[in-house]
Amino acid sequence: MRWRRLPNHVDNFSFELVTENHTPGVTNDHYVVSCDKGTVTIQGNSLIALASGLRRYLADRSHVDFYWFIGSQLEQVEALPSCTAINGSSVVPWRYHFNTVTFSYTTAFWTWEDWEDELDWLALRGVNLPLAWVGMEKLLVEVFHEVGLSQPEILDFLSGPAFQAWNRFGNIQGSWGGQLPMSWIDKQFDLQQKIVKRMVELGMTPVLPAFTGFVPRAFSEVFPDASVVNISQWNGFSSQYTNDTFLEPTDPLFAQLQKSFIVKQQTYYGNISSIYTLDQFNENDPISGDLDALRQLSSTVWQSLKDADPNAIWMLQGWLFFSNAEFWTDERVEAFLGGVTRHTDMLILDLFSETQPQWQRLDSYYGKPWIWCQLHDYGGNQGLYGQVMNITVNPIEALANSSSLVGFGLTMEGQEGNEIMYDLMLDQAWSASPIDLEAYFHDWATIRYSDSNTTSGPLPAQIYETWEILLRTVYNNTNLTSAQAVTKSIFELAPNATGLFNRTGHHPTTITYDPSTLVEAWQTFISASNSTPALWSNKAYQFDLIDISRQVLANKFNPLYSAFIAQTNLTNLDTTNKSTRNASIAAATQTQSQMLSLLTTIDTLVQFTPSKSPESSLPAWISTARSWADGNATISDFYAYNAINQVTLWGPMGEISDYASRQWAGLVGGYYLPRWQIFTDAYLDALKTGHAVNQTQLHAGLLSWEEQQQEPLASVGTSLQPSDGLQNKINLIESEWCEVLGC
Repeated sequence: MRWRRLPNHVDNFSFELVTENHTPGVTNDHYVVSCDKGTVTIQGNSLIALASGLRRYLADRSHVDFYWFIGSQLEQVEALPSCTAINGSSVVPWRYHFNTVTFSYTTAFWTWEDWEDELDWLALRGVNLPLAWVGMEKLLVEVFHEVGLSQPEILDFLSGPAFQAWNRFGNIQGSWGGQLPMSWIDKQFDLQQKIVKRMVELGMTPVLPAFTGFVPRAFSEVFPDASVVNISQWNGFSSQYTNDTFLEPTDPLFAQLQKSFIVKQQTYYGNISSIYTLDQFNENDPISGDLDALRQLSSTVWQSLKDADPNAIWMLQGWLFFSNAEFWTDERVEAFLGGVTRHTDMLILDLFSETQPQWQRLDSYYGKPWIWCQLHDYGGNQGLYGQVMNITVNPIEALANSSSLVGFGLTMEGQEGNEIMYDLMLDQAWSASPIDLEAYFHDWATIRYSDSNTTSGPLPAQIYETWEILLRTVYNNTNLTSAQAVTKSIFELAPNATGLFNRTGHHPTTITYDPSTLVEAWQTFISASNSTPALWSNKAYQFDLIDISRQVLANKFNPLYSAFIAQTNLTNLDTTNKSTRNASIAAATQTQSQMLSLLTTIDTLVQFTPSKSPESSLPAWISTARSWADGNATISDFYAYNAINQVTLWGPMGEISDYASRQWAGLVGGYYLPRWQIFTDAYLDALKTGHAVNQTQLHAGLLSWEEQQQEPLASVGTSLQPSDGLQNKINLIESEWCEVLGC
């Protein structure tokens, strides 16, 4: 890593690996950093410990770090600062990263360059157990070919790039808008080989895929006597795309295919890991709830893994025990987990520990090793949000109260925004007591904005004041009845006269803090540039200013929407009084103008976001998707459609529309804004005519419009370019919106 990130200081660092009695997953990692005569020596008992020590030195002494969107600051290091000894020791042996669906919501179209950055980010933060299931379709194709299925039959089963996670889960099958080409499968497999090789080089243990049992429909034709069942419908999808065929583990073919899959994987990657991710009942229930049947089911799956790899460990996402809690009673969970009679052969992710922990209800998973995870974000939603107390106090308390807790981890669905929350969780894995949050936020801000290329001297006090406000408000939600995860702004949702406010659960629309407090933080953050104008050239400052500004404006949409609905409510209006109606029309027209102008402002603002990441704007997302087609127009259009469908309709008929909504440049202005134009126009027309809106007709029209937008939106292929500077844009927002915002 030092060759990639610190080329000017390759000879100034000395790394010493001390591996006595170190066993991955059993022994905690530790490092010692010392400085002597211009050389920084880092000793550690694992490669990841060495990387963790390197980050601690660079962050604490040189005030540089590596970030998702703004990239690496490490190249800014000039002279290496002296240091007293720095010691670090993890409090858990495993630090895990990735939700299975992150590979669709975030990394679907990543290139090797994106993955190189991600893996260095992980290593520096001490992650030693990352999920690695890019390109698993290559193995499936070969396994299914081997038993007699044709390539068309197999490809008909597989899903498009932005939806592969749910195909792997057995939730959906096939693809709308086109068929997954073999060129995608081959390229993703080539990418996976690079990914796992680098993971191993960095000292990580990749979590590899296994055969789950979901098979193409044609499987029953090739094996008419096979014991197969159709899994239940998922999220309203038609049977064309769901009700996946499941080969029951008790059928001898299951073990045969499992062994074939794992042996092929070992042949391609080498003997790099024996930890396998295998989830068969993600939002789908087993056919039988009988305790003996559940015990036999898991036992058979476990044995299929052990037959293929005697050292196999089955990693299971614990999401099913929460999402389908009605089925998964305590007794059923205990029976299912009990089928794996050797505790150490299973590893469970308590997927939503900060909000919906299951380990307490399930008696620490009845002795199975498990990992405390922060989920935090669903679908890549971008609201400012956090539960700082829950991710610092709670995992340490769990560590004291569960002897089978072996790790802390991140399991966000989409790796977007709120980066401090993920840093905090991974840093907590190296602290035996809950992290001091005020000191942490202060130090995090110091490192993030100390850019030697644009700033010199101490940071202005307003930077720290801003983060102190953010710590107390947006990142400190303790009312889990109002919001359990990253919030959505109501303008991202399909317009409606009711039902948008106060949504709870894991897609909440409740603002969990006083919006005026965020306006105060926003103005304080802007004022930091008055004393330090160079901040306007600081990428971290640019990114965070845009992020806070975006949220301030998004929050203001709520009262404007409420005012518009009240102003166009015919039941409260005397339509026979011409002057009263004209006044209401004038007021509603003005409010509509403000609503649409606000969305335009957000769309143009986020065009300035300094990011090389594909998941930073709609044009970037689509352009990166198209780049995988190598100039093939048909495939390019399919990838673009697939990409846009995920962040809009999420399904051919809007089955889970707006689940993966994003406040992206191009998406706000090209999709949300015209959708609200249609909606508000309908209500203004109703106000003018005195006839109530035909709700059925309006919502059918909106859905039809959404479906028609898939192709035009997918045709966007180049990055948007802002027409003027960010500073001018922020000044314009202040002058145009401060009165409305209550500055």
